[in-house]
Amino acid sequence: MVERSQDLAWWRTRLAPGEPNRPCGVNQHMKPRDLAGLVGVMLLWAPFSFAVPPPDSPAAKQEADKLAQLPPVKPHSGVDHSGRKQEGRGSYYSNRFSNRKMANGQRFDPNGHVDASKTLPLGTTAKVTNVQNGKSTMVRVEDRGPHANGRIIDVAPKAADELDLKKQGAAPVVVAPVAVP
Repeated sequence: MVERSQDLAWWRTRLAPGEPNRPCGVNQHMKPRDLAGLVGVMLLWAPFSFAVPPPDSPAAKQEADKLAQLPPVKPHSGVDHSGRKQEGRGSYYSNRFSNRKMANGQRFDPNGHVDASKTLPLGTTAKVTNVQNGKSTMVRVEDRGPHANGRIIDVAPKAADELDLKKQGAAPVVVAPVAVP
């Protein structure tokens, strides 16, 4: 109890004179326009504090090369913005999903280069490589899934043809993000 009363006594010494509830250092005369200006300056400065290099810059290419050197990771739950390669089993969409709405609101086109991923952000462009035969293709994440256990990606039938994935139905793949939004 003595410690608590000592803490309160210290706090009382830090209060502004004549203002029982206002700590020292708080400007008593700050007007709403001053506060709005301060917030405006902070918002203008914020983009520079998270400087992300443009995709075609040498710094971005250097970062991509650094990520490419890292070993693939097993996907985890949640969306992964790291840009790391993922390895696991890939499969392809059935033609019965043709013209159904995907997670991004567009209709599924079996002749497109689209895929579904549980962990990559929507809009990510990725290179998918079939580990068994070395064939690869570029796809864009437009949907969520696959909903089968042990799968990390579902590709459109056209992309599955390019990967020679249709004969087996599923195969080990490496998914390397190229552009993550």
